[in-house]
Amino acid sequence: MSEPARTTIADPRPDFGWIVPSLGQNDVQTAYQVLVASGLQEIEQERGDMWDSGRVQSARSVGIEYAGKPLASRRSYYWRVRTWNQQDQVSPYSAIQEFRTGSLDSPYTTPRYPLTTTTVKPVRVVARADGHYLIDFGKAAFGTVELTLTSPASGRRVEVHLGEVYAEPDSIDREPGGSRRYRQIPLTLREGTHTYRVTIPPDKRNTGPQAIKMPPSVGEVLPFRYCEVVHSPSALDASTIRQIVVHYPFDDDAAHFHSSDPVLNDVWELCKYSIKATSFCGVYIDGDRERIPYEGDAYINQLCHYSVDREYTMARYTHEYLITRPTWPTEWILHSVLMAWVDYLYTGDADSIEQFYDDLTAKTLLALAREDGLISTQTGLVTDEVLKSVHFNGKLRDLVDWPHGNILGLTGGYGETDDFEFKPINTVVNAFHYRALVAMGRMARAIGKDGDADRFASAAARVKQSFNAKLLDKDKGIYVDGEGSTHSALHANMFPLAFGLVPPEYVASVAAFLRSRGMVCSVYGAQHLLDALYTAGLDDFALHLMTDRQTDRSWPHMIYNVGTTITLEAWDNKYKPNQDWNHAWGAAPANIIPRRLMGVEPVEPGFARVRIKPQVGSLTHARLDLPTIRGTIHVDFEAIKGKSFVLNVTTPANVPAIVYLPNLGSTSTEVLMDGRTVQGKIDGKFIVLDNVAPGRHRFERHL
Repeated sequence: MSEPARTTIADPRPDFGWIVPSLGQNDVQTAYQVLVASGLQEIEQERGDMWDSGRVQSARSVGIEYAGKPLASRRSYYWRVRTWNQQDQVSPYSAIQEFRTGSLDSPYTTPRYPLTTTTVKPVRVVARADGHYLIDFGKAAFGTVELTLTSPASGRRVEVHLGEVYAEPDSIDREPGGSRRYRQIPLTLREGTHTYRVTIPPDKRNTGPQAIKMPPSVGEVLPFRYCEVVHSPSALDASTIRQIVVHYPFDDDAAHFHSSDPVLNDVWELCKYSIKATSFCGVYIDGDRERIPYEGDAYINQLCHYSVDREYTMARYTHEYLITRPTWPTEWILHSVLMAWVDYLYTGDADSIEQFYDDLTAKTLLALAREDGLISTQTGLVTDEVLKSVHFNGKLRDLVDWPHGNILGLTGGYGETDDFEFKPINTVVNAFHYRALVAMGRMARAIGKDGDADRFASAAARVKQSFNAKLLDKDKGIYVDGEGSTHSALHANMFPLAFGLVPPEYVASVAAFLRSRGMVCSVYGAQHLLDALYTAGLDDFALHLMTDRQTDRSWPHMIYNVGTTITLEAWDNKYKPNQDWNHAWGAAPANIIPRRLMGVEPVEPGFARVRIKPQVGSLTHARLDLPTIRGTIHVDFEAIKGKSFVLNVTTPANVPAIVYLPNLGSTSTEVLMDGRTVQGKIDGKFIVLDNVAPGRHRFERHL
């Protein structure tokens, strides 16, 4: 259960959810009872004076809607739950949880937790000269510093320097260039010993009209790892200076990953930490330069956040914020539909879909479709009415990837679109359109709009047929960039493969093309390239791209060569000279490792069923703890390539699994499960065991 007492809710009929306690192997919930009380004494005595659901025969444990007496605004309530298992054994009541209502007649909104602060001690303090210190906090973070100084008189001035970039010897780079951060802040002391918290002056660029503002109670922040203090009247050490870090509530212990590849482990830690560090606004933003939410950035952030913490409110709030404040790329409008689907898939909560259904329908951009189903922003169909329906006031422009090669003074082929040829019928845009239609159809079905679901499915089928008829070069077995183009960029092929558009007979040729091109895309594009490679079964190559130390287009380059501790906005400064050093859209491995490499993904909303399909490349072992709304899923494996694969899986009660194991080149369908021989079924390179009961299981496949 979450901690609703830390925020207020505006829903007069809130939803409840819990992690089902397991009383034994293969356990499932068969019934539940929820109590909601107006006071602590009542709930302690197991009385639900506001709502006693009674025993409800159901396996549901998420999205249980309140059905009691009307709740009052601005007051606290208490609740607890108990469950029955398949042996009709009842659990004890859960720990008591408090929630507080806000104004219950307010418009719909997703509540958020308040921002929190963490105090971080230095990992290194260097005395450079009399009164001059360099302090290294180990990782960059958004916040400020607090230091304790003793001054013989009032009015003494100290210089505090904060920055992201290190300079030899033992100093901060005071001219880091681009959007790398550095600030010098004067601090006037009082006589005696006092503790000072440095006030960060606001930056005009990232506090403008579109930017997310810091709450006054928190104050302005700056991303920095290093601090220099100059003219200090007293000695500084690790006990007298600290970093005050601002972030959204984050459980550092919720997710774990470790593998046989130390480079991959470092990549995981970089990307996981990036999600926490960049949460300082309480909304997903694009980095410190602008602090503006963008849909494409937020989608990657959302997938990553779900993979490293059991936290869903920040993603949903950001998604809903962007519905009425969209940004200019055509694909970003379509991303709103994808974000809504992923939110539902991971939480099982359809309230947001119902609330924004008409907006999401408009954001499929069906209004831009010509007769064959393909869409364009350049055929005269982008009317004022269409723009109003998606809440956008401006000109939609196709993105493909960013930055393009003709901005920011980029030369030498450093644009990130692989020389993509922009045509009115754009292959990338239409791949997103197809994916949005598929997702919208599934969401319509989930809330009982079956007629709409059929319409979206029919539109998706029409797009797929036209897409492959007009954009697939069947002689070469790859896609062109758009209608009338003869050029095939990486992007024109990775998005169709990632989104399920490629006919089975062309998957191998498209995948081979992607492999031949490599990482000729941005850190944003890398999310979809890796998704595409795992879709095609190229796990060895995907692992190589995540761990490659020989190129500057990689996460190891960020870690070992650049020296950042938060993912960059671009692979290197030369690819985007004004880049931020704190951009979560570069953190794709935080979700790719759990979702694709370890293969853990929900196949029914709210993790009512999970698929576990490891694609481990050359790794010999790895383990993962993945937080989900129903509890933590554990997966670990040991592999001897071509000889054996041993997989251990633990799923929470109420979470059956579909388990995939490599068939190791054998035609046998036998698998050892918990020491017994069972029969699976062949699915390509895998043996599949369907409907594996919840609990702990061991699977072995040997040649």
